[in-house]
Amino acid sequence: MLQSAITLLPILWLIIALAVLKIPGHKACVVALVIAAVLALTLWKMPVIDCATSALEGFASALWPIILVIIAAIFTYNLSLRTGAMDVIKRLLSSVSNDKRVIILLIGWCFGGFLEGMAGFGTAVAIPAGMLYGMGMNPVTACMVCCLANAFPTAFGSVGIPTVTLTSVTGLEAVPLSFMTVVQMLPFMILVPFLMVIAGGGGLKALKGTVGITLVAGLSFVLPELVVSRFLGAELPVIVGSVISLLCTLLMARARSGKPVPEEYRMTADDASKADAAAPSGESMKPFIAFLPFILIFVLLLLTSKLVPPVNSFLSAFASTVKISTSANAGTVSFSWVNTPGILIFIAAIIGGIVQKAGGKLMWDTLLATVKQMVKTIITIMSVLAVAKIMTYSGMISDMANLFVTLTGQFYSFVSPIIAALGAFVTGSGTNTEVLLGRLQTEAADAIGASPYWLAAANSVGAGIGKILSPQCIATAVAAVGLTGQDSKVLSAVLKWALLMLVIACLLIGLLQGTADIWI
Repeated sequence: MLQSAITLLPILWLIIALAVLKIPGHKACVVALVIAAVLALTLWKMPVIDCATSALEGFASALWPIILVIIAAIFTYNLSLRTGAMDVIKRLLSSVSNDKRVIILLIGWCFGGFLEGMAGFGTAVAIPAGMLYGMGMNPVTACMVCCLANAFPTAFGSVGIPTVTLTSVTGLEAVPLSFMTVVQMLPFMILVPFLMVIAGGGGLKALKGTVGITLVAGLSFVLPELVVSRFLGAELPVIVGSVISLLCTLLMARARSGKPVPEEYRMTADDASKADAAAPSGESMKPFIAFLPFILIFVLLLLTSKLVPPVNSFLSAFASTVKISTSANAGTVSFSWVNTPGILIFIAAIIGGIVQKAGGKLMWDTLLATVKQMVKTIITIMSVLAVAKIMTYSGMISDMANLFVTLTGQFYSFVSPIIAALGAFVTGSGTNTEVLLGRLQTEAADAIGASPYWLAAANSVGAGIGKILSPQCIATAVAAVGLTGQDSKVLSAVLKWALLMLVIACLLIGLLQGTADIWI
């Protein structure tokens, strides 16, 4: 029991380092890697070569495809800033309505969801929060609603990287796991838009006159997610869902544009003063051109998916499978060199940039700036993936799972979202949480006779809730609205809503555990 408890040391270190000592994430994760390696080599008697090659497997898995897709996605966003395309997108969205509640849904929920699906890693909180603040919304309110909106799209953010990573860590199949995750998130995807309107509008009274459009915003997001996850897997559910939700919510907003807006919910639609003065204004750019890189990403991902078997099969042939870790229980690692989201996003961004009249020098400078911007994130993800591989192959994760199962028994399912939320609070990342705790959840499932798909999906649900409370997420939000140093205000505003969602998640996952086989 004592040795099993010691497996918690890397995670406990991260909690203390990030939440108490305020050590930067990349530094804290490197120390966590050292702690995990020392424990594996001493108490778990892992051979030095096995430990080293397991860490190397973690580094390689982080670089391709996870870090590749992050750099590609952030590059696409940064390039759209420099060409002025993002200003066009902002103006288009903000000109639809002057009702604060509708704007919250359009920018915080729909556009925020789209940004999470395309880029993630803070952009889906920072950009919508900055837009809402620029339109006159209270900065704390802007941060709060955008944090709430970001909780559940997180599982499929950055073109599905968290769930793709979870499949890699657990060995589960991508399509059934993706579908199971959306099934568990379905009630929350309907609930959260209502919570956003209530929280952003100052109480239940804000729902008056907006129940219909709020319900449409949620349903039109999650129903396409169900279909896409069932047939395509993890890469496109949030992208497709957010686009359809945006279109449906826009139509609903247009339909109610003639209705008078109560004074307390009226907002200005001018955010020009908040635009980046160094970037082109994009005033002459047509909306289609502004959205072109994102449209191309969607099209390329769709055309190379399993929906188009000839293309998918041809491109999938350009791949390598290698065994990196020398550990006896390590498997092989596959690398797809062409049909991988990062490559496709880069292609779309370059084509879109050319059409937007971005020269080669601008693109190169943007790429270098993006890589420089992401250095700390790269170190963090590589370290966390190495920690996960070492803990998995040394047997530490298995021992940790046994500890939690011993303490909670058959009630483990009720606490699994809390464990995931704790991991996301520590790491500030859905991807990192899947890496750290995904294998633990499936091993616990085996121990109590539950479906590994059910508890792996529960890890994603809990991670989404924990992420919006994480110091990293809140720091990103407050920086976007000029509240740097006032993180506690946003944390206090978000906390009660996150705790409500966490309680619902624990009850839902625990009580409905027996239905898991229905969904596979």
